[in-house]
Amino acid sequence: MELWLRRLPYYRLVLGIFVGDGLGEKGRRLLVGVGGPDSRMHAASFVTHRQIVLDRSLLRNHRKNRRELARILYHEVFHFVWARLGNPLRLSYEVLLRQEWAESACGELGWSAEMRKLGLARRQVRNRERPWLEYVCESFCDSAAWFCLPGPGRHREWTLKPRFRERRRRWFLAADVLPRLRME
Repeated sequence: MELWLRRLPYYRLVLGIFVGDGLGEKGRRLLVGVGGPDSRMHAASFVTHRQIVLDRSLLRNHRKNRRELARILYHEVFHFVWARLGNPLRLSYEVLLRQEWAESACGELGWSAEMRKLGLARRQVRNRERPWLEYVCESFCDSAAWFCLPGPGRHREWTLKPRFRERRRRWFLAADVLPRLRME
C-alpha cells in the first residue's frame, strides 16, 4: 500500500492510514465491523486527525484491481486538499457545479457524489444548505480522483457526460490544485 501512497502527487507521509473490516456509518460516525460484503463504504477520512481508514477488502484485492484502490485513495486524500483549498477555489468549483445543475447535468464521477446529488432539493442548492455543501465536497474529491488516475479508463461510477467531464478537467488544470496536496 505504501507504494501506492508514494505515487500520489506531492504526498508526504504525514497521514495515518488504518485498516478495518466492514466499514459502515451511522449518524455521521464511522462504525467498523458492521458492513457486509455489499457495503458501499470503502474508506473514510478524518481531516482534523490526519487519518484515513480503509476497508480491508480493498487491500485483499488490490493486486486484482489496483486502479480501484488508487481511485479510492485519491478520493480520500483529496478531502485533505479540499480542507486546504481556500474559499476562492472552493467557491469557483461550486460555481462550476451550479452551472451543471442549471443545465440539468445527470451523473457524477463517483458514487459518493452521485448519491448526494440525487438527494438534493432545489431549496438546498439555492440556500447553500449542508447537503449541497457536502455534495460539492464529495464531487470535488470524486472528480479529483478521476482527474488524477493515469491513462484512459472507464468506471461504472463515472456517469457524468463527457462535455461536463471536459469542463471539470479544464477547471482542475486552471486551478492547479495538485500542489495543495503538500501537507507539511
